[in-house]
Amino acid sequence: MFKLLKYLKNYRKESVLGPFFKLIEVAFELAVPLIVARIIDNGIGNSDKTYILQMCGVLAMLGALGLVCALAAQYFSAKAAVGFATDVRGILFKHIGKLSFKQLDELGAPTLITRLTGDINQVQTGINLTLRLVLRSPFVVFGAVIMAFTVDAGSALVFAVAVPVLAAVVFAIMLVCIPMYKKVQQRLDKLLGKTRENLLGARVVRAFCKEGEETEEFDAKNRALTSMQIAVGRISSFMNPVTFVLINFAVIALIYIGGLRVNSGAISSGDVVAQYNYMSQILVELIKLASLIISVTKSIACGNRIQSVLEIEPETVSGNVENGDLNSPYAVEFKNASLSYGGGENALNNINLKIKRGETVGIIGSTGSGKSSLVNLIPRFYDATGGTVLVDGIDVKDYDIKSLRNKIGVVFQKKALFEGSVRDNIRFGKADATDTEIWQALNTAQAKQMIEDKEGGLDYMLEQEGRNLSGGQRQRMTIARALVRKPEILILDDAASALDYATSAKLNSALKNTDFSPTVITVSQRISAIRSADVIVVLDEGEIAGIGTDSELLKTCEVYREIYESQLERQAE
Repeated sequence: MFKLLKYLKNYRKESVLGPFFKLIEVAFELAVPLIVARIIDNGIGNSDKTYILQMCGVLAMLGALGLVCALAAQYFSAKAAVGFATDVRGILFKHIGKLSFKQLDELGAPTLITRLTGDINQVQTGINLTLRLVLRSPFVVFGAVIMAFTVDAGSALVFAVAVPVLAAVVFAIMLVCIPMYKKVQQRLDKLLGKTRENLLGARVVRAFCKEGEETEEFDAKNRALTSMQIAVGRISSFMNPVTFVLINFAVIALIYIGGLRVNSGAISSGDVVAQYNYMSQILVELIKLASLIISVTKSIACGNRIQSVLEIEPETVSGNVENGDLNSPYAVEFKNASLSYGGGENALNNINLKIKRGETVGIIGSTGSGKSSLVNLIPRFYDATGGTVLVDGIDVKDYDIKSLRNKIGVVFQKKALFEGSVRDNIRFGKADATDTEIWQALNTAQAKQMIEDKEGGLDYMLEQEGRNLSGGQRQRMTIARALVRKPEILILDDAASALDYATSAKLNSALKNTDFSPTVITVSQRISAIRSADVIVVLDEGEIAGIGTDSELLKTCEVYREIYESQLERQAE
């Protein structure tokens, strides 16, 4: 958590002025009991109304000055806290963007969302309260003790006993609560993960009538979170009653000792009232301090979780090469490439494959054979754990990542569209694309007529995830988004699964007739989608089972022949 405080460097002035104005306010407050004592001893004791009015005027002035200082402290503290949270949120978001797919898979989306939102908000609250109260409360407590000794050292011994006992209680509860708040956040992550799964898979849950089971599992996680919150709440709830009891005992002792000393003539009745006021100030500040500590412990737990993400070093380190070897005849090469996602068998084993420039390559295989894993190595979504992957004759690990990915257009299995216009979604592939380029990309992707029929054309607004489009329409939109940048390498990872055979055939024909002649790598489980490719690669259990054309593989590759025959039989039926 404390490593995050370096991001307050841009708000040094606010971080100093906030506590500074609070300390001035405290100085005014500490003067009040002394003035009240003078009013009692000199004004009321001597029936001097003029003196009383003068002192009341001084109290009003101190109150006004304290209010101004309090507002100034609040302003500077809030400015520093909000600015700090804004900076950390931006830094965390940028850092997450640098993490590899593997690291993102390990962390999980729910915990990252929690840390970007709830955790940072909690840290923001903690920073704000800390700047306003972390100096104020101790300053009031110790200042009140010192002022009490200046009034009367004899009765002030009560303060010397009460304050250390109170401090011990407060810090003991804090030490117990900090690790428990961390567990609360971990259980909150699990609950959010379950919520996210159900929201994304709502249709599946309802299709299989699993609402009851999912509700029970959600309730179980919810109860686990609630039980932990109740446990930590019970412990932290001891703070206020314990401090109240100790303070009240201290007040009783103070009044008793003060009464004895008044009777002996050692102090005046006004001094006893001043001592009582200082004890009351300590009570109020310790209650504030207790609340502050609860908030700060939550903030520390949340800050540690944020810091744990920031301390993860991105596995994908960018190289310096911006351009490949244009003399290389191959667009992509795999040399003994292997891939493991960790903790299990390799997803890919010793892949050796050369793809020529401008060639159309189809990749087919059964589910789990490693098709997506293979193409994910090209743009470095995952790094090969063995062997090398080359693009234009250069190892992908030597490329500047941005330069590498600018060469490649990728259409994933999952169709990701964003809320906004068609134009904005297509420009996600190329920020400065003109309308002419957008229409050209849509035409190649067989989506031009579809958009022309929409109200507003390119200005037609898509809902989040493109929910107001059909599955096939979303696929064509994502293909157009990849094509608008005119990539050297186009990867279609099962990107036409929702298209009918006629549209799929038109798309394949259009891709061969583009003006920029990309190397097209098509991943599919459908023979019809890849059988016209220049080269077909057959994968089986992470290894290449065959390479060749459709006719060649039918003769030489049993895996391909089985897929071919099973799909032909289905079509015949």
